[in-house]
Amino acid sequence: MRELWKIFYKGLFDENPIFRLALSLCPALAVTTTASNALTMGLCVMFVITANNTVVSLTRKLVNPKVRVPIYITSIATIVTLVQLILQAYFPVLYKNLGIYLALVVVFAIILARAEVFASKNPIFPSFLDGLGMGCGFTLAMLLIGVIREFFGMGTIFGVTILGSWYNPALIFILPPGAFMVIGYLIGGMKLLDKRKAAIARKGSEAR
Repeated sequence: MRELWKIFYKGLFDENPIFRLALSLCPALAVTTTASNALTMGLCVMFVITANNTVVSLTRKLVNPKVRVPIYITSIATIVTLVQLILQAYFPVLYKNLGIYLALVVVFAIILARAEVFASKNPIFPSFLDGLGMGCGFTLAMLLIGVIREFFGMGTIFGVTILGSWYNPALIFILPPGAFMVIGYLIGGMKLLDKRKAAIARKGSEAR
């Protein structure tokens, strides 16, 4: 059970796709202008990576290694198309807001990387947890970026006014430079947290 938890947890923090691996930064820059867009994209990617990991693990013994990458991409494209059709049918506004970036999920490095590195070599349930953990980590990162950008750039969170009419929005936060700034500071914060944890661990070992 502890090993399964480690497989899931690593995607949340230790190998977070955005803050640790710096993968799939395109949507983190483009669609995090609002928290709702960021959350929608995160959930879409979480569904795609989890479903694809499961499919790849399920068929790993049937796929010829020489053609594995085209098959992985075909699987990802099929799942993404399903997500697009669902959003277009039931959530047309969100579908329009995400635009072309939803289609680009097919070529997100993190999805193909997990299929190649983990799902193609492990049983179904661990592969499912790996995809779910990576997807949750991606979603939480996207949501955090989206909340910060919307809060400072519009004075709202999920469209709800927080700061009132007196607040003069910092429009840079809803522009690409603002996204770079937010992501950079968050990555720096993660590094600072790592150093602090290492210092605490070192003091603990010295005390022994």
